[in-house]
Amino acid sequence: MFTPFFSRAVLMVLLACGVNAAADPSIRSARDRQDTAALEAAAARLAQQAEKAPSAASHYRLAGAHFYLAEVWLELTERAKARSAAEAGLAHAERAIALEPAVAEHHRLRGALCGLIIPANVLAGLKYGRCAQESIQRAIELDPRSALAYLTRGVGQYYLPPAFGGGTEQAIADFRKAIELNPKLAEAHVWLGIAYRKAGQPGQAREAFQRSLQMNPHRLWARQQLEKTPKE
Repeated sequence: MFTPFFSRAVLMVLLACGVNAAADPSIRSARDRQDTAALEAAAARLAQQAEKAPSAASHYRLAGAHFYLAEVWLELTERAKARSAAEAGLAHAERAIALEPAVAEHHRLRGALCGLIIPANVLAGLKYGRCAQESIQRAIELDPRSALAYLTRGVGQYYLPPAFGGGTEQAIADFRKAIELNPKLAEAHVWLGIAYRKAGQPGQAREAFQRSLQMNPHRLWARQQLEKTPKE
């Protein structure tokens, strides 16, 4: 799914694939506002909790906080900081998997974090691209009704060249599947809009962005996508 052929493009890979139960509302709000200081503080707090009471759940929540931090650093084009946050989160996602390997969301989050490491290091593309692909596929095998897993896979398809089995059409199919499974998944609508825009359908793209913002009006990144999309 992720290869060095489009390492530059994956600057935004998986930005929309928000962590499911890994973050409480205050952490999601910090992500939406692009508040890195609040996210770093949340990660520090969750690290203390994971150290005091280690469990699959505590490591998953900590991995999720690091995911959001890495996500925002990429939105701000701070690649090195994004990689550092993603690598920290990956270690905890893997600990969650070791403790509870049958949980689909643990594997999906691992795949999402692997994808976020790639932009800061082209040479890491092959290793972490395989990690992302295999982890997300495992998540779908464990839970075929995971909207987040299809969303995550769709982002990979969006950037994967058609010659390697990806493309806009495949991405749209995955985004639509995610929305079918969870119509209120705001991030899926954002990415559907991005795919429509790439396909030369700005009207449908704007509609998708507007639906996303109706669900989550505080997401700065979604608003930025709407503002950069022409009306015709």
